[in-house]
Amino acid sequence: MTMTDTLESLKQKLQHFVDEREWAQFHSPKNLAMAMIVEAAELVEHFQWDTEADSHVLTDERREQVGQELADTFVYLLRISQVLDIDLIDAANRKIALNGLKYPVDKARGKNNKYTDYQ
Repeated sequence: MTMTDTLESLKQKLQHFVDEREWAQFHSPKNLAMAMIVEAAELVEHFQWDTEADSHVLTDERREQVGQELADTFVYLLRISQVLDIDLIDAANRKIALNGLKYPVDKARGKNNKYTDYQ
């Protein structure tokens, strides 16, 4: 099974979930984007006061909680892509290619500068 097959399967499962509950009426791009940001904020709460090193160490319980927040964020991202008919795999591949131009290896390796610093 390819990653695309897995993503397609998840999209179908999500669409079925939404259809069964008749929730599509509430899934405007605005509402979905706002819900996604709320979930992303809940993810950030798990790391809010951690040091860089601490943020890498998760207990089993915390890993489960972080995983649930990641899943919530991902599901809203996937759902908004469905509503707007955006192929996330294609969009991500195009963005990685664009970022490759913005952040050339010879200038960006080991640095976290914004791309405008390389021009």
